Amino acid sequence: MANANVYSRALMDHVSSPDYKYKMDEPTLSHEGINPSCGDDLVLDVRLGEDGTISEVSWTGHGCAVSQGSADMMSDLMVGETPENARKLCHLFGQMIRGEQKDPGTLEELDEAAELESISHMPARMKCAELAWRTLDEMLAHPQGSKTATTTEDGTDENGNPVAARGQE
Repeated sequence: MANANVYSRALMDHVSSPDYKYKMDEPTLSHEGINPSCGDDLVLDVRLGEDGTISEVSWTGHGCAVSQGSADMMSDLMVGETPENARKLCHLFGQMIRGEQKDPGTLEELDEAAELESISHMPARMKCAELAWRTLDEMLAHPQGSKTATTTEDGTDENGNPVAARGQE
């Protein structure tokens, strides 16, 4: 479950050989996510099946190993999920990363993404790990689309301290 080394074999496998890093043709939904404090940037594409479940997820972009590996782990986990359950998993991942949820039985729902639990002790890496998850959650919450990208900036710095607005629209 939790791994003291954030750069686990599972994470590095997803970084070195991502299964979901490609541009999807004609996605049902597409949304950009940006982590301004680290420079991570991705575009997440989702295709919904006729039954309403997520039938395909892909992403393109650049960033650190944590953001890239986390995006691929998330993509793998979401295939076959309903949008409602996908959002529930996104929220669970956020709770884990923020150190709010530590129950191993509950975190099993995240499959191998639960290995990123150790990031909860690394405030500077939390936004990297959350980027794809926040982007998917925002996309599914507002499927009609949003004119602005999802950002990991929430008014706090990497240590959770309040920061002044940075000219955001």
